[in-house]
Amino acid sequence: MPTKPSRTDRTNRADRTGRAGRTDRIALTEDELREVTGFAADCADRVLHLFERSLPADPRPREAIEAARAFAGGGRRTQALRMSGFAAFRAAHEPAAPAAADAARAAGHAAGAAFLHPLADAHQVKHILGAAAHAARARELAAEGDPAVAAAALAWARGHAPAVVITVLGRLPAAPAGGGRVGEYLRGLDGALRA
Repeated sequence: MPTKPSRTDRTNRADRTGRAGRTDRIALTEDELREVTGFAADCADRVLHLFERSLPADPRPREAIEAARAFAGGGRRTQALRMSGFAAFRAAHEPAAPAAADAARAAGHAAGAAFLHPLADAHQVKHILGAAAHAARARELAAEGDPAVAAAALAWARGHAPAVVITVLGRLPAAPAGGGRVGEYLRGLDGALRA
């Protein structure tokens, strides 16, 4: 009977971009992870009202942001934190205004930031900046597609990113291609912070 591949064997297989070989690990302390998560929660919190205005009885995005803040403030990284992020992503699929969906995704990314992996993988940039990119898109959608509103939200994120966010980004490859408008915002913010 074949045995299950070890964690090392799985890590040595092709990464998500299809390249063969091992994905290198990066240094990442728990304190850095907490600061990254706190930043993501701040970004998501700025658009939470867009979700709550559309679906006031649904607590899932708020709970994800609160769980992210609890971890950032010294709490444990638990399964409940992870599940709150998934719940916020599910809330994004509820029938609501398009801006509400991106606000819920921002909350999901805030909780997900606590689960940034110490791997030199471009997809990890989404854990760091996904909340900011979705928050910018939520604001843009709420302003009837005005790109200046998204630009202002991204400028806010740039100005409020702690030095740790920039340091951790510097250990990772640049943000990956794809992802539509949110992907554009992710790459733009990533490039601006690295500059």
